[in-house]
Amino acid sequence: MRPVLAYTHRPGPLGDGGALAASAYLGSLALVALVSSSPIVIAGAGAGVAVAGLCSGGGPALRLAARWALGLGLVLVAVNAIASQRGDTVLVHGIELPLLGTIDISLEAIAEGAVLALRLGVVMAAFAVHAACVDPDRVMRLLRPIASRSALTATLISRMVPLAAGDYRRLGEAAALRGPAAAPAGRAALARRLVAGSLDRAVDVAATLELRGYARGAPRRVDAGPRSRHDVTLLLTALAIVAASVAGTIAGAGEYRSYPSVVIDIGAGTPALAVVLPLLAAVPFAFDWIRVGRG
Repeated sequence: MRPVLAYTHRPGPLGDGGALAASAYLGSLALVALVSSSPIVIAGAGAGVAVAGLCSGGGPALRLAARWALGLGLVLVAVNAIASQRGDTVLVHGIELPLLGTIDISLEAIAEGAVLALRLGVVMAAFAVHAACVDPDRVMRLLRPIASRSALTATLISRMVPLAAGDYRRLGEAAALRGPAAAPAGRAALARRLVAGSLDRAVDVAATLELRGYARGAPRRVDAGPRSRHDVTLLLTALAIVAASVAGTIAGAGEYRSYPSVVIDIGAGTPALAVVLPLLAAVPFAFDWIRVGRG
């Protein structure tokens, strides 16, 4: 069983598209979530990431990212509610906490934490879809002339982390099959065996990379691999997503602030921008379905 975030080739715009185009497409949605302050617009960007993931076969990666984001989001909301002592609407007054003293919890602090948690979830989902659907080898070929060590490190991590997770699962299954008379294998023993196996694999990987010429240094020109018919559509969609976000900001859509009291723009522009983002995200897949239907 392959780990959820392990790359698997899936036919379609993200699976067959170039690394630059696919990364720009998913990166544009993550960028909108990072720079926008309105939770409505951030949710629209999240819907766009969901469209990209579901249409590319990355549903399991989306679900895993959602579980991680939920846990981290709850922690983020709680920390912001405690750390931020701002806001006009005090919900809980005068809580005594060790080392922190007396604190108040306001509605505005909880709202700000929720917005931060939503932004974190959208960005995590975008990176999860990228890891599961975009070929990491193409990404490394694209980035190697620019940042050879970083590109190699990131690519090896994207390959080795799923392998380590699979090794840990297999070690646990093997320990469970040793019989009732065997001494129980705790987590420490499994971790030691996993580290030992990972070190052995690291030596093999280093030797393989040296044989393939990585010791000679990075090439001077970018080799992104063969061009795909999806590249233009993905790049134009990424530009359209960024342009729609910029245009909405200039028009005053997406206004939001948490302090001193929550103010959120719910005029026609903000929901329209939130709806436009997933519609734009669906454009590359719609074009692909049209091409397949005609073919």
